[in-house]
Amino acid sequence: MTVALPARGALERLATRRRTRRRRLSTKTIVGALICGAFLVIAVVGPMVAPYNPSTQSFAPVDILHAPSMAHLLGTTSRGEDVLSQILVGIRATVVLGLLTGVVATALAVVVGISAGFLGGFWDEVLSLLSNVFLVLPALPLLVVLIGYLPSRGQTSTILVLSFLGWPWGARVIRAQTLTLRSRDFVAASRETGERTWRIIFFEILPNEVSLIAASFVGTVLYAIGTSVTLAFIGLTNFSQWSLGLILYWAQNGNALELNAWWWFAPAGLCVALLGTGLVLLNFGIDELGNPRLREATRRVRIEGRAWRPADPTPVLRSARPAGEAARGTRAGATRMVDQ
Repeated sequence: MTVALPARGALERLATRRRTRRRRLSTKTIVGALICGAFLVIAVVGPMVAPYNPSTQSFAPVDILHAPSMAHLLGTTSRGEDVLSQILVGIRATVVLGLLTGVVATALAVVVGISAGFLGGFWDEVLSLLSNVFLVLPALPLLVVLIGYLPSRGQTSTILVLSFLGWPWGARVIRAQTLTLRSRDFVAASRETGERTWRIIFFEILPNEVSLIAASFVGTVLYAIGTSVTLAFIGLTNFSQWSLGLILYWAQNGNALELNAWWWFAPAGLCVALLGTGLVLLNFGIDELGNPRLREATRRVRIEGRAWRPADPTPVLRSARPAGEAARGTRAGATRMVDQ
């Protein structure tokens, strides 16, 4: 019995399609990156293109709580302030706070997580105990107490407090991954060749945790933005610096909902929701890039006109053709493959 193999060109085309499919970013990643990129651009150029000073007040009747118009595209507040200018300036403060908190908290998580997982023994027990203590603390009430009693409620103090309470989640995940990598063959080979501990950590452990660290950073930025908006909404913020949370605070104090002044609070709330959605989608995309199983689970194929994913139940297929005709069709398909 002779078995004909596919041509070499067909195998090369199949391998090329598989490589292209692996490199293709998911829709969630692209959408999340576009949303986050748009907010980063607004954070950079927003204060430069703001049509008015966000703190300038006007007590003229025509400027008080005015609906969106050509002069004020997003309307005005009860004190005649331009809402669009406040949002353009406030996005920068909110995004900068989230990014700086993410950098500081992720750096702490990486140091604690890798040290606990790689060193083991006494250091692992001490650092794990420290992480567990911070994990069981009620974060929001503690944040309210700490920021309420700080002499300064500026952005720096908020970043420090949020970073101080935001690193344990990432540290636990990084520790677990480091424990797995520590027992791999390439780490053991590095030890046998006499590599120093810091070199093994920076050149063997860290490169294999880039996607995990990136996901932890994005998650921390999302936590920082959501928490900072919450704290500003209840009045624990610097009132001299505009942010999305401060806009919502003044809208709530000015009874914007009761006055049906939707333009005062809806754009700021929509910005917070869009920014959070973009970060969540970007986090999902980073998880898929770092985990091949998640990437395969989201891939869909068409079977008899229906979309099917590997995570779905195995479909039961029924052929409408007689058995003899199905067999002839199979042989014809095999012949076409050999001819190619």
